[in-house]
Amino acid sequence: MTATAPRLGTALVRLLLVTAALLGTLLAGAAPASAHAALTGSDPQDGAVVATAPKDVTLTFSEQVAMSADSIRVLDPSSKRIDTGEIRDLCSGSVVKYGVGLRSGLPEGTYTVAWHAVSADSHPIAGAFTFSIGAPSTTTVALPDQTAGGGPVGVLYGIARYLSYAGFTLLVGGGAFVLACWPRGAAVRPVQRLVVRGWLTLTAATLAMLLLRSPYTGSGELADVFDLAGLKAVLETKTGAALISRLMLLGAAALFVAVLFGAYTKRTDEKEKKDLTFGLAIGGSVVAAGIAGTWALAEHASTGLQPAVAMPVDILHLLAVAAWLGGLTTLLVALYRAPRIERAAVERFSRLAFGSVLVLTATGIYQSWRQVGSWSALTGTAYGQLLLVKIGLVAVLVGIAWISRRWTQRLGDPAPHDTGDATAEADGSDRSEDGSDGSDRETSAATTELGEGNEARAGQGEAEQEAPAPATAKPARDAGTGTSTSTSTGDADGTSDADGDAEAGTAEAAQGAEPRDDADEPPTAVDPERAAQLARQRTAVATATRKRDRDADPERAGLRRSVLTEAAIAVVLLAVTTVLTSTEPGRTEEEAGRTQPTSGAAAVPDRPVDIRLPFDTGGVDGNGTVRLTLDPGRTGANDLHIFVERPNGRLLDVPEIKVAFTLKEKNVGPLPVLPDRIQTGHWSATGVQIPMAGEWQIQVTVRTSDIDQTTIDKNVKIG
Repeated sequence: MTATAPRLGTALVRLLLVTAALLGTLLAGAAPASAHAALTGSDPQDGAVVATAPKDVTLTFSEQVAMSADSIRVLDPSSKRIDTGEIRDLCSGSVVKYGVGLRSGLPEGTYTVAWHAVSADSHPIAGAFTFSIGAPSTTTVALPDQTAGGGPVGVLYGIARYLSYAGFTLLVGGGAFVLACWPRGAAVRPVQRLVVRGWLTLTAATLAMLLLRSPYTGSGELADVFDLAGLKAVLETKTGAALISRLMLLGAAALFVAVLFGAYTKRTDEKEKKDLTFGLAIGGSVVAAGIAGTWALAEHASTGLQPAVAMPVDILHLLAVAAWLGGLTTLLVALYRAPRIERAAVERFSRLAFGSVLVLTATGIYQSWRQVGSWSALTGTAYGQLLLVKIGLVAVLVGIAWISRRWTQRLGDPAPHDTGDATAEADGSDRSEDGSDGSDRETSAATTELGEGNEARAGQGEAEQEAPAPATAKPARDAGTGTSTSTSTGDADGTSDADGDAEAGTAEAAQGAEPRDDADEPPTAVDPERAAQLARQRTAVATATRKRDRDADPERAGLRRSVLTEAAIAVVLLAVTTVLTSTEPGRTEEEAGRTQPTSGAAAVPDRPVDIRLPFDTGGVDGNGTVRLTLDPGRTGANDLHIFVERPNGRLLDVPEIKVAFTLKEKNVGPLPVLPDRIQTGHWSATGVQIPMAGEWQIQVTVRTSDIDQTTIDKNVKIG
């Protein structure tokens, strides 16, 4: 009989669907990747009004970036490009600066600088700003709304990043679980499929990232995926080299998987198997560390503080994550698809997981200090907030793991089975996943059994001749179902015995096949419909029996539930980690904020400046409110309107109003403005120039009589 593994229950399917939906929401709702590097300065500055045309435009970054030929573009008011197109490397020491020359004879007006680059940690960055020559003017430049690394290409690249982490986790964690915890699992087909699918997922995701890399860091157009020139440029970058290295290492990983699930399972000599285990452990560790190193080489660990320390720490962190979460997934598959996993194997994994958590804790503390740097960055930046979410998920995961450990301590070993048990688990569960395949194989087996007198072996799905034995019915325990006897049939000598393998006997007893003597009557044809019906009945009986045996052990059922919950949380944890690796570290974000970065879109305000300033000169009609509006409230020319109101809201006529603007951090100003009286309580000025963006102090002097006056002020961010 073909042994069939129990299918995952409805509750499991629903939980995995809900988890997948949450994961999709997280990935779809995540902001495009922020970068490690940030624009910290430019010349001319954003919003500046210069008297004469500059010879070039320079950009200064917080860390090293990669620039292409069109990384800096300067556009005139009519959206024509007026730069020379030659990027100049002006880096010196710790200063990261790049520039581009401008054509001579530029007329007055507002010019737009659009730039894009790739940060040293592989994430794209982009921005734009404006400056004016002589006086600001209108501009027809239309900047793209899509941020760097955004759009459909960014979504696909993010999904590929997640799948690459997931595939690495399954590949490394599954292999480690088999070698370190459950060597017999190398012969279990569901475990084999899990590890192989991990390899396939990682390989496919790496290829997808390689093809998407050029549009992800450049045009953002999905049509550029197969642009050979772009692919060639990617291969010359650090990230491209890391992805190619990962593909080469995956070739070695394929050899590891082939040996683990091939030659390793066939070794019967203990010494040979021990030597092969040692070789696989050493070789697998080297390959796994190499694959983990491809992430450390191209992402956050490779830049910033202490990269020589951070990269090995990052590799250890990734390996610990894979050993814990990948091993957890393998255990979940084993508990549902091969429920005879021994208590000793579960206990060994418990110790492996505990060691992995210790490594994660140590490496995580170092990485948190390196990437966050302060308590304010932990709570006030996107990276710090995501890190807190990750820490919370890990804490929940450890708590549930403690519950799983309690179930493990109460776990008993399954009843002993025949030697064919591992084969039944390996092959039988394979067929249960494809109904048609299982039915065809069962039909073939049934036909052979009834037509030729050979029994169908459940683990192999094929007829095998047995050694002669007395033609009597002999009870045999079925490892797949725990019941039934085997039936004897005649052979050429008049005697034969069914294989003592447990998987074979149940097929005959379940269907009540009657013994017959091949020597007395020739083989008869079997009705295909009847054979197919017998096959379906065998499958149903085997599935029901194995499910009953699986659910009859409350300790194993409890362990399955707790491990399933751990796996669901691990899926979300892996998604948070993926988003975290593409987010600007908190330390960098705070440092960039302190240096007043000017990256981003052109300096267009959300609304005009509109403030109210109460005053009191101390004389008759000496108190009220000044309402000041500055439109459009940005760098360049603005219209200023001032309304002086009494406490009851009616306009108050005053002899004089004066205004001054001061940018203290740049030592600019005060810039005086003398508005004209328009009517009672209304003063106005046009063409008020704000030369650059920043935190401006607006001072208003109100005189209500010849001797009564006061000055009031307020700080306002303009531009």
